[in-house]
Amino acid sequence: MSGVVRFTAAALRRRARPLGRLAGWSAAEALPALLAGNLTARAVDDGFLAGRPGTGLAWLGVLAVAVAIGAVGTNRAYACLGDVVEPFRDELAERVVTGALHRSTAAGARPETAAVARLTHQVEIVRDTFAGLVMVVRGFLFTAVAALLGLFSLTPVVAGVVAVPLIAGLALFAATLPAMVVRQRDYVHADERLGEVAGAAFTGHRDVVACGAQEIVADRVGRQVHRQAGAEYALARMAALRSLSLAVGGWLPLAVLLLAAPWLVRHGLTAGAVLGALVYVATGLQPALHALVQGVAGGGLRFAVTLDRILDATTPPPTDTAASQLRTVTEAAAEVDSPRAGAAPVWAELRGVTFRYGPRARPVLDGFDLTLGEGAYLAVVGPSGAGKSTLAGVLAGLLRPQAGTVLLGGTPVGAAEPAVLARHRVLIPQEAYVFAGTLLDNLRYLRPDAPGSEVDAAVHRLGLLPLVRRLGGLTATVDPTALSAGERQLVAAVRAFLSAAPLAILDEATCHLDPVAEATVEEAFGARPGALVVIAHRISSALRAREVLILDGGRPLHGRHQDLLAGSATYRELVGHWHADPVRAGVADG
Repeated sequence: MSGVVRFTAAALRRRARPLGRLAGWSAAEALPALLAGNLTARAVDDGFLAGRPGTGLAWLGVLAVAVAIGAVGTNRAYACLGDVVEPFRDELAERVVTGALHRSTAAGARPETAAVARLTHQVEIVRDTFAGLVMVVRGFLFTAVAALLGLFSLTPVVAGVVAVPLIAGLALFAATLPAMVVRQRDYVHADERLGEVAGAAFTGHRDVVACGAQEIVADRVGRQVHRQAGAEYALARMAALRSLSLAVGGWLPLAVLLLAAPWLVRHGLTAGAVLGALVYVATGLQPALHALVQGVAGGGLRFAVTLDRILDATTPPPTDTAASQLRTVTEAAAEVDSPRAGAAPVWAELRGVTFRYGPRARPVLDGFDLTLGEGAYLAVVGPSGAGKSTLAGVLAGLLRPQAGTVLLGGTPVGAAEPAVLARHRVLIPQEAYVFAGTLLDNLRYLRPDAPGSEVDAAVHRLGLLPLVRRLGGLTATVDPTALSAGERQLVAAVRAFLSAAPLAILDEATCHLDPVAEATVEEAFGARPGALVVIAHRISSALRAREVLILDGGRPLHGRHQDLLAGSATYRELVGHWHADPVRAGVADG
């Protein structure tokens, strides 16, 4: 939990000014707690008991003014709360998104949308409980201090008598708080584990019945039920200790004051002062302590446990500063060790790669070998589901094979950080992403230092100039929703073309372009230094490529277009199918 304390303390330090405004209005809110007992004592002693009801009503009128000022303070305090809580939520949400991106883009990782959704929900829990925690803690501090100061000014002896059990109750609550945190965390873990086990059992109930494993599964779920019940009982026992601290700190001062009232009156304390002391305890200290204990033990524990889980789940991996340096394609080529002097670099290599989507599933790639050197231009074709996009994911380091080795520029992708992979390859998916901002920012996203001359050349070469002119120039602001799917693909293509990565992978990245625009893009990438892999959408992509790879669920075939046309029935069938559908001219993504 030390991470929770450090993270929260750092966030509060960054909000010093909003916290100052909140403290100021909290002081105004605490004005009735400071004056209530004294004004009540004066109203009784100097007014009603002295036979001057007008004076008593006047003092109560002053109290009413103080209450009105306190109400204004409460209203403004809640208005200031957003300036403290919302930036805290934004920082936490940014951390969640950053951590999710790190995990999803790590080598071999796959996006966990359910985990992201769960963390996003937990961020809202933290936001709500943090707001409640801030309000109850500052409410107790200002109200308790105001009530004790008022009580001390009324009668110092009674203030000392009341303060002792109050401090004892707070100490007892603070001593049990770490155990409460542990019990709350155990309960959350047990509840989540029970949900996982029960969900798996319900989802696979047909298989369970078919295999005759009802008793085994019922026993497994039953053990989780007992663990969850035990955690809940332990949490309930903590509630008993919480009630004890409330009794000591909240009710014991009231009982002591009532028992000592006759003695206090005999020693000169007026009836109004005794009543004022009771007002301070009953309407100030006791409610403030009750709100603190209930708030911290309820929302505070949820805040600590949930924030701790978020921090654990979103801790980013260490960054490789050297790997984050930008390079051009020519510089990348100079860094790759060649097998002999003057030999062309090898940008990607697959050695005996086997990949399947489950332990018992048929391999999509089985002992697969592939080498892509300088100038390689490979089109990957095959029927739907043959593994074309899977190959693209393995090449890009997004999917981790069960066997074999994947090298990018001589670097194994298995343990490589996303920044390292980004130095070697750029993947353009079918659904292109364009973010809100200027068009130039979108194009330079993968290489912020790209010279203007290179950007202009890429815009002309890939056919983006009409869009640039329509938007009003490279510095024009882009509304992604106002662009067509084809325009977004062109923006993504130019962005990838400007990338320093020598290996470009186009995974049906031109499917929304017309054949002429598609040819322009692919020919530009084909002439770009490095290597190119195209997941073919139209047969024309295979015709333009220097080599073609056929994936059809059997042994992959690799060769030139004419050779495959003569020697592969599958390829001839694909070519015939594509020619027969000139509008779509392609097959679905594999």
